[in-house]
Formats: sequence, structure tokens, C-alpha cells
Amino acid sequence: MALYLVTGGCGFIGSHLCAALAARGDRVRVLDDLSTGSEENLLPGAELLRGDVADHALAGRAMEGVDGCFHLAAIASVQRGVEDWPGTHRANLSGTIALLDAARPRRIPVVYASSAAVYGDQSVLPIAETAPKRPLSAYGADKLGCEQHALVGGAVHGIPTLGLRFFNVFGPRQDPRSPYSGVISIFCDRLSRGEPVDVYGDGEQTRDFVFVADVVAALLAGMGAASVQAPVLNVCTGRPTSVKLLAHTIADACGLTAALRHQPPRAGEIRHSLGDPAEARRMLGLGEPRGLRQGLDEVVAWLRAGRPGLSPPRMPAGALR
Repeated sequence: MALYLVTGGCGFIGSHLCAALAARGDRVRVLDDLSTGSEENLLPGAELLRGDVADHALAGRAMEGVDGCFHLAAIASVQRGVEDWPGTHRANLSGTIALLDAARPRRIPVVYASSAAVYGDQSVLPIAETAPKRPLSAYGADKLGCEQHALVGGAVHGIPTLGLRFFNVFGPRQDPRSPYSGVISIFCDRLSRGEPVDVYGDGEQTRDFVFVADVVAALLAGMGAASVQAPVLNVCTGRPTSVKLLAHTIADACGLTAALRHQPPRAGEIRHSLGDPAEARRMLGLGEPRGLRQGLDEVVAWLRAGRPGLSPPRMPAGALR
């Protein structure tokens, strides 16, 4: 029975990952400061270390005796990066370095969350891993920095790593009241209550929405693919969805008609973001991702059930290995 450390394990993606690890018989230790996660999401029976991921002493304790680390803890808010640039940098980049340093003595494999934010605004779609990196936010810059330090960790210290560039992740347990939430959780919450949603500009901007269970499948498979070469892969579907179509699809899942309020376009917003999943599917052996409507049905059902806490996600076939 393996023991895995999950940083950010009380958060949205982290809590789903913890449930999947437990479902296949692994033990789980969670490191989380609970600044955005909730203790209600803590896996029953998991060990919780509450504190700052950038605390080197705590990171060292968290790594004791583990077989691998899934590093998901981060401050993902672009606005927080504007308001507290040094603070978000400490959590997002210094925290990653602290974990890599703690992994160094035993060369513990680390699978960490990077982000599509490293790409910025791209003219060639879909975006492959080899595309130029042009981050437009402190968050994107820090995630690119994490990838660079992972390269150093492998080349200089022999630490096996794998980075996963998440595109727009959605699913149950993504709190629509949080400033960190994506458009799907906010739209689902408002439309499920019969309220209108705000669409900025013409609503034809597109995103690549990937369901949380498919992200978890990539994380689990990624532990076996971590290496000193520090590979980095996209986690996406390769399927574009416009914001306007998204609103209508969610409303249909709720059995309602979408009421849209058009707002002025937001300055600096990326028009289109679409990832290329081919390399991740080849390297990690991933199957077809869940369809948008199927995932939305699960989110709506979760909202209607009163937003319950931890329950194991329904994983794609072959994901628990």
C-alpha cells in the first residue's frame, strides 16, 4: 500500500484525486493551508498537515515516508496576482521549490500542476506543448517558473517530475461562490436557480473545458511517467466550446432557457484557447475525455443535491491502475 502526499488535497481537484487514490487502496497525506480548500473535502482517514507549502520545514515533514507527491496547491486567481504579487509568487513558485527540495534526498517523484496560462494568447490552434510560452499574468509566469525549476530538479538533483498544463477544469465541488471558480461553476449555480448569467462581449470566445475525473486520470497515470527529463503535458480535450454555447448547454441540463446579460468585452481577455491532447494521450495512455454535457449533468446533479462534500468521482475506464 503506497503513501502519497497531495498538496492542496482539500481543494477542488485535490479532493477528487485523494478519493481516487483511496479507491485503489493507497494511503493519503494532505498538506493544505485551507485558504481556498475546505476541511469538509478532506478524505476520511487521511492525515492532514495544515500549513504553508512554502514552509521548508513543513514540506520536509510532509515528504517523510511518502512514495510520491502530487503538488496541486496554488493561488490561481489572476486578480490576487495583481493585488499581492509577492504573496502569490511565494505560494506558487517558492512553494514548488520547497517541495522539490524536500523530495531531493530520496528523489521522490513529483507530479505537479502547471497551467495553460503559460501559453498566453496564441495565434496557432490547437496549442501543442511546443508552442511559444507567453504568460500574461503573474500566475502564468510562476507556473512557467515551476516547469523550469523542475528541469533543474531533474538535471542537477535527479528528481523525477512531470508537469501537467491544465486547461479549463470543471466538475463537482468547484465552489461557485469562490473568486477562484471558473465560468462553468458560476453559470451552473446561477442557471440552476433560474438567474441570468453575464456574457462579456459577443460570447463567441472559446475555451477547452476538461472534466475533473479526466484530470485525475492524467494525474494518476502521470506518477508512472515522471522522470528526470521533467516532461510537461497538456491536460485538455481538444474540443472548443464558446461561452454562449456553454450557457445554453448548462441551461438545457437544468431544463431551463438561458437568460444572458451581455456586458462590454473585458480588456485583455484571450479570444480562443484550445489545447492539443495528443501527446498526453500517447505518453499517459489516456482514453477519450468525458463529453461536456455528461460532465455538466454531474455538476448540476451535485448542485441540486445541496453541494455535498467528498465522494469518489466516477473515473474513466482503466484510470485506476
